[in-house]
Amino acid sequence: MEQEQTTTISTVYDPQAVEAKWYKFWEENRLFHAEVEPEKQSFSIVIPPPNVTGQLHMGHALDNTLQDILIRFKRQQGYNALWMPGTDHAGIATQIKVEEVLAQEGKTRYDLGRETFIDQVWDWKARYGSRIINQLKRLGASCDWERERFTMDEGCSKAVREVFVSLYEQGLIYQGNRITNWCPRCNTALSDIEVEHEEKPGNLYHVRYSVEGTEGEYVTVATTRPETILGDSAVAVHPDDARYKHLIGKYLILPIVGRRLPIVADEYVDPSFGTGAVKVTPAHDPNDFEMGLRHKLPEIIIMNPDGTMAADTGKYAGLDRYECRKLLVNDLKEQGYLVKIDEHSHAVGHCQRCSTVVEPLVSKQWFVRMEPLAKPAIEAVLSGEIQFVPERFTKIYTNWLENIRDWCISRQIWWGHRIPAWYCECGEVTVSREDITVCPKCGGKVEQDPDVLDTWFSSGLWPFSTMGWPEDTAELKQFYPTSVLVTGYDIIFFWVARMIMMGLKFKQDIPFRHVFIHGLVRDSQGRKMSKSLGNGIDPLEVIDKYGADTLRFMLVTGNTPGNDMRFYWERVESSRNFANKIWNASRFVLMNLEGFDPAFTPDAKGYTLADRWILSRYNQTVADVTRNLERFELGEAARMVYEFIWDEFCDWYIELAKGRLYNKADGESRKVVQYVLNYVLGNTLKLLHPFMPFITEAIWQSLPHQGLSIMTAGWPAEDANLVNAEAEQFMNVIMETIKSVRNMRAEVNVPPGKKSEVILKIASNDIKALIEANIGYIKTLAAAEPVVVLAADAATPENAMTAVASGVEIYLPLKGLIDVDKETARLNKELGSLDKELSRIAGKLNNPGFTAKAPADVIEKEKAKQAEYLEKQAAIRERLAYLARL
Repeated sequence: MEQEQTTTISTVYDPQAVEAKWYKFWEENRLFHAEVEPEKQSFSIVIPPPNVTGQLHMGHALDNTLQDILIRFKRQQGYNALWMPGTDHAGIATQIKVEEVLAQEGKTRYDLGRETFIDQVWDWKARYGSRIINQLKRLGASCDWERERFTMDEGCSKAVREVFVSLYEQGLIYQGNRITNWCPRCNTALSDIEVEHEEKPGNLYHVRYSVEGTEGEYVTVATTRPETILGDSAVAVHPDDARYKHLIGKYLILPIVGRRLPIVADEYVDPSFGTGAVKVTPAHDPNDFEMGLRHKLPEIIIMNPDGTMAADTGKYAGLDRYECRKLLVNDLKEQGYLVKIDEHSHAVGHCQRCSTVVEPLVSKQWFVRMEPLAKPAIEAVLSGEIQFVPERFTKIYTNWLENIRDWCISRQIWWGHRIPAWYCECGEVTVSREDITVCPKCGGKVEQDPDVLDTWFSSGLWPFSTMGWPEDTAELKQFYPTSVLVTGYDIIFFWVARMIMMGLKFKQDIPFRHVFIHGLVRDSQGRKMSKSLGNGIDPLEVIDKYGADTLRFMLVTGNTPGNDMRFYWERVESSRNFANKIWNASRFVLMNLEGFDPAFTPDAKGYTLADRWILSRYNQTVADVTRNLERFELGEAARMVYEFIWDEFCDWYIELAKGRLYNKADGESRKVVQYVLNYVLGNTLKLLHPFMPFITEAIWQSLPHQGLSIMTAGWPAEDANLVNAEAEQFMNVIMETIKSVRNMRAEVNVPPGKKSEVILKIASNDIKALIEANIGYIKTLAAAEPVVVLAADAATPENAMTAVASGVEIYLPLKGLIDVDKETARLNKELGSLDKELSRIAGKLNNPGFTAKAPADVIEKEKAKQAEYLEKQAAIRERLAYLARL
């Protein structure tokens, strides 16, 4: 139903008032909710679930803005659009948070016991778990909050249990003693991708191992971790290394310890690195572990889970690993085993959660066999079923999967999905979908495995567990596979690959059709935002000061798929200015809709050139923006909307429309221009809505409109009948002419309110007729009076500035237009300043002392300044000569 315009908008745009009001309106009217409607085409996105411990950061703001743009766009297009929200229990991160609270009370989780500690974590989640959801709402995220999920809610937990047991039954989950990354702070195993490697300065210690039974003969090995010498099982050399061939099969004596070590031949050894002989410590190095398996070497664990040395390491027992390193190196030196220490920079693994240096450590863990799951996941992408945007990430994804290792999924913490395995004293291990209390084999008492699953195990099921799987729900039928996953390139391995593997395994279908990859938000210097650098920008600070629409538009403009972007406050202010421009332009339109009849439709014959031009440009913009949104070129789509609104609608059409709006005597023309303003503004707001939802809703509600919300009013469709290449071409001639006159007036400082004569010489009769028919535009927007149109063969005006634009020769007679004496004085003053600067630069460049010592870039800058000033000097002298002739 057509609604009357009932309000105007305030004189000043207040984002805080606008955003709070309209988000409440959307929620109260359930405009984000998607019901199952099989007859409607669906479009669905699952949110990358933020940690329940989380607080909104710029990465979240970018990721969720991009998702919101897509879901709002598709909702406007009429799709049954579902954006599934939720949070992740974030096992290690959440447990650390609660342990920190306990530590302030002088307690540990062990003081409370497992059940009481878990209760406290649930209490913490109840108090703080909704914080990031509320922050996403402030950003404008239009998730279906009625469907909000949590990775440890009852439904998701059931899905996790079903997947674990099914994989176990198929032999794809197993338990074994293998080497894993171990965090001494979190006291748990980590998967490879939970370890962040940083290049750190360190040392390479060269240590002498004596050859058994041969006086004075020894082999020197090099290591970055001398404390692990205590766990050596062998020394390995390349089988073709001539230096050591005679020693293969013999034994060395381990320094300090005195243990016999076999010398083994293995092709893994790089003869060109270090001495070509490497110590083999199977229990504390992943590559050594594999060598140990090949050569059946013992796995000697010399470190406790907390990073202290084990009880059987003699005098070093109980020492912190780094204290042990210092003491051991000193002992090696005193006993003559240390040959030398070289500085050596190398990559050191750190726990992603707490930044502690990890230790490779052999322990009993649960693993998923990845190769059988990885093969279909590779094929799904190579076949085009799933498409990465941009496409270059396909290779990164497939390379990782082709070289994937088995995934360690057990974590030695308490918060998370507990592994559904029970142990009996009789040796029976039972993996079950339901909790058990007695052993099914002997009837004895059982104990459940104390470990929990890696957080990424449950989030890998997110696209289907959130929709009710393992039940065959209506939501799965309507919304799975989802349409697109929006995520950063930094979690392709953590999450994207695992969702694809799990979706194909348990739903026999891909989880999403497109993977839209974005980059990181970096600071203005290109650095990653981090606590340690103190360079993070709080999105809520930006929202509080400038509004969510401003932040959103800043994040999307200039953003290209897959590439990092830099945060500049200047860009935030530019987006704020854009919001103000829209508001002020809309307010002008609303103030001039008095007497407008929303049912009025003009006869096309009543359109002026400006009307035909703006209608054509608007419809071209609809086509271009729609095409770019469909291709995930969201930044390009935003740029096109921006340029149309600012450059064409506001700066040109509104200015061209003012004369007709103010001329109430010509009622028909006024009605036409009101119609065009309302039509273009109302529909352009729809184009802008996915990017800036709040301001567009607020303005649209004040315009004559149909429907409850701009969100449900439909996406604009291009009207090909209104695309008019001739009108655009002709209007460009008018605009170029006006711009040329404005530039010439600015160059000689003509006061804005002063009218100036303009003479136009035109060769083309068509252009001449066009100019004459639309001369009012030039008079109004170029402050030109009179405007004289001459044929091309007319005499050239004297004493006039000149420019050429779109086949029109433009002359601006200067006599009487400017104060010659005043302008001459101004130019002479500017010339004097330039002369001084040129003299200073010449002095520098002619000084051998400066040119010999100054850096090359400094000298080049001075030369560039000199060239620029000489060019300005010549232009001013030419202008002075011209003024002298007036």
